[in-house]
Amino acid sequence: MILAVDVGNTRIKAAVFEGDILVENFIFVKNELQKNIQNILKKYNKLADLVISSVGAVEKQSFLEFENDLKVHFMSHEDVFPFVNCYATPKTLGIDRMVLAAGATLQFASQNRLVIDAGTCVTFDFIDEDNNYLGGAITPGLRLRYESLHNYTAKLPLLTLESPKGLIGNSTSDSIHSGVVNGLVYEIDGFIDEYSRQYSNFIIILTGGDTEFLAKRLKNTIFANSNFLLESLSQTFQYKIKND
Repeated sequence: MILAVDVGNTRIKAAVFEGDILVENFIFVKNELQKNIQNILKKYNKLADLVISSVGAVEKQSFLEFENDLKVHFMSHEDVFPFVNCYATPKTLGIDRMVLAAGATLQFASQNRLVIDAGTCVTFDFIDEDNNYLGGAITPGLRLRYESLHNYTAKLPLLTLESPKGLIGNSTSDSIHSGVVNGLVYEIDGFIDEYSRQYSNFIIILTGGDTEFLAKRLKNTIFANSNFLLESLSQTFQYKIKND
């Protein structure tokens, strides 16, 4: 059994896998990392490997303390991946984006793939049908958009995520919700439309913390899976073991 852990900018997500089957998943904050992993290990005493993908500020030692209980693996740029990395600055490519690209390559063979990860930032990652990772885009996510409007203006309030009442906001709050939510939805749909014009045999994968909220608002047909990164992390690790 594998415990996959994704350390993001805001939260930590984890999942227990038996083979390719996701048995149970967890979400917790960073200062509760050790307590939660201890609880998971008590519940699943057959866990053999702890696999970590991290872009957040968590010290490696926090995970290495579990080395007596199971093997600890940190995914890195030096690992074997099932695609050719054509990024101009490959060492700067986030390990989370590499894992997502690997999962898309392994799960959806011989087609063009666009992975959209909607979290603190929204990332777009494109892997062509010949398994070349070409790059993508990074843009602020929903929470960052709300925060930036408040932090960089004198009078706009800090709002939390809410569905817009319509296209035209008839108050300051309604206008913010329309601008933030509709703006990101139109942006994502615009990216998808442009990729679709340039490439055929195409699949779009939407994942991340805002998957459910965004999926029902997008006009394009997508494969929505909020656990795609964790599934990809488990699959990438198994691919690495077979190909090292």
